[in-house]
Amino acid sequence: MTMSKSRNRRTAAVLAIVCLTTALGLPATAQAAGPDGRSTGRCTSGAPGIGDPYYPNYGNGGYQVRKYDLDVTYDPATDVLDGVAGIKASATKSLCSFNLDLVGMTVRSIEVNGVRARWSRTEHELTVIPKSPIERGKFEVKVRYDGVPHEFVLQLPGFELRTGFMATPDGATVAGQPEVAAGWFPVNDHPLDKAQYSFDVTVPKGYEVAANGFLTGRETRRGWTTYEWDAREPMASYLATIDIGFWDVHKWRTNTGLPVYDAVDSAITGGLRSVIDSSLARQGEVLDVLGGAFGPYPFSTVGAIVDNQDDLFFALETQTRPVYSKLFWLDADGNPVNGDSVVVHELAHQWFGDKIALARWQDIWLNEGFATYAEWLWAEHEGQATPQEMFRATYDAIPADDPFWDVVIGDPTVEFLFDDPVYVRGAMTLQALRNEVGDHDFWRIVRRWAAQRDGHGTTSEFIALAERISGQQLDKFFDVWLFTGEKPASPDAAASASRAAAASTDDKASDDKASDFARQWLANTSERLKRGRR
Repeated sequence: MTMSKSRNRRTAAVLAIVCLTTALGLPATAQAAGPDGRSTGRCTSGAPGIGDPYYPNYGNGGYQVRKYDLDVTYDPATDVLDGVAGIKASATKSLCSFNLDLVGMTVRSIEVNGVRARWSRTEHELTVIPKSPIERGKFEVKVRYDGVPHEFVLQLPGFELRTGFMATPDGATVAGQPEVAAGWFPVNDHPLDKAQYSFDVTVPKGYEVAANGFLTGRETRRGWTTYEWDAREPMASYLATIDIGFWDVHKWRTNTGLPVYDAVDSAITGGLRSVIDSSLARQGEVLDVLGGAFGPYPFSTVGAIVDNQDDLFFALETQTRPVYSKLFWLDADGNPVNGDSVVVHELAHQWFGDKIALARWQDIWLNEGFATYAEWLWAEHEGQATPQEMFRATYDAIPADDPFWDVVIGDPTVEFLFDDPVYVRGAMTLQALRNEVGDHDFWRIVRRWAAQRDGHGTTSEFIALAERISGQQLDKFFDVWLFTGEKPASPDAAASASRAAAASTDDKASDDKASDFARQWLANTSERLKRGRR
């Protein structure tokens, strides 16, 4: 996720939460509605949460989803969405009932394996009670629902951020973290449960839809157009997006043959459009640089969605097709500027965040630290500064008494989940690890982490991998960088002083230039992190 550097003030623009507890259909039997995990002899009720300590109601227990088939009709004139969600799942035990996450919307009917089911609602939970218990193994659910999709508010230190299914003057933007999916379809809403997706999105003729994966079909009938998108590579629910508007679409291939689908709002023109197009044209080059560092790009397509939304203050790594705020290509005075770094950041998330998703939200530094470190690798590619120079200038620029160092990024709490240190100290931790174990072992650690097959990771697993590959005991190192709320002791002060004393005039001039760039990067990053998220 990337924060915008816009100086514009935030607007509240948040829909009221539908939070009345209601019951739809007949009440559950005692057998079907037992407490979390309670056995009734023949079956159990699925848990209403997946077990994340930060977000206990997110996700659900007792099953895993294999695929979502979402067939939705959205009318921008009324902001009403009519949906049919087909869910193919596998029960991990015999279930009398199970939960889906759904906020707002009105449920009209539910079928489990083709048979009508009962259900009950709370603010966040949709509890489904099938007519007969679900046996362990595959089952299918169909939910018919409608209403105005729900927006969320991401509370950040000092301000609020509009996220979710956001109506815009010319359609809708669908993006948010950690909340977005449950506001527009019933879902097992946690990164632990990745699934495939297909989207059939019907909109008034003239509107267009950009989403994850590949556009596989488009058909217009009676004034409405249906866009069919297929995302076969499993993804976390918050990464699913359907963006509705008037797009200038550019389909092309990188020099390695990777299909690219870019959708930029047709209302973005002039100098702003030029700098956006320039950055997007470098996606192939960015992937070459990142692939050289992290290993092969993990998906079968790539691209971008850039809306002309004035109150979108972040970018998000929506899988294969990140959503970007146009504000990343404008300076504080509204003048067009280079925005390559945000493209680097979001494309790095395709490895770290998308392919390797979080197993729990408190480990968000593994996403944001790597994506920020990718910006440092890009700066080196551009001849601006090395990651070590970026690290050193950042370390020197932030005094020990700055609140920046108070945040424990390995367990930042919900309040500071997307705060500055998670990004910047996260990247610093990686460079400090590189200094600790050496280049050879560091890149072996990074590539092995990116190549793991289970698609999820925790901080403890990353630490174990680093120790196994390096042969070093690194508990003290990671405790200092991830779990201590103070500025670490300088890891290379003596070496830096020695290098400075021996450096030639030309070397010092080069070092000064790199330091100046690194300090400007930090200032720009801090400004972005005050204004939004990325």
